[in-house]
Amino acid sequence: MKKKVSLFIVLTIGLFSAVGCKDDVLPKPAGYLRLDYPEARYVDYGNQCPFTFEINDKAIIKGKNDCSLTITYPKMKATIYLTYKPVANNINQLLRDAQKLTFKHVIKADDIIEQPYLNPEKKVYGMFYQVDGNAATNSQFYATDSTRHFVTASVYFYAKPNFDSIMPAASYIKNDMQHIIETLKWK
Repeated sequence: MKKKVSLFIVLTIGLFSAVGCKDDVLPKPAGYLRLDYPEARYVDYGNQCPFTFEINDKAIIKGKNDCSLTITYPKMKATIYLTYKPVANNINQLLRDAQKLTFKHVIKADDIIEQPYLNPEKKVYGMFYQVDGNAATNSQFYATDSTRHFVTASVYFYAKPNFDSIMPAASYIKNDMQHIIETLKWK
């Protein structure tokens, strides 16, 4: 009887070992990159230039003597290049140059969406461009008061332009650019 019990225990342990240690090959679930960015908090950007606006407090701003600015987002590897030019009876040329800069990207862009911006109270008039597709820039704008001031801005990423990959960052910065044009004031 002891032999039967011992044999039963050994066989039971052997059976559980054979079944319990089996490695089932299962497909791994698809992984997705999750990019979370902090909620934007805006602060006034005061400067010596003839304009002011609100900027994301996570951005790093560097200025030049001619009031051109670089607004850098190090974690997103992106920079907004903001350029100021005074208007001196050359508004038509400045408008053509700003529009030409945008439509250079038509070769790579899937679509260019134009959004006019008008704020008669602040005398800020302009156009915001959203460039969809694998273009070098995804958002651009120009703003002017038509008589004295003209500002252009465009965002560039330090990565191969693959719209699907940079879309979360591009969307985040597009919102910041829209906030810049909406809070732009002439001094």
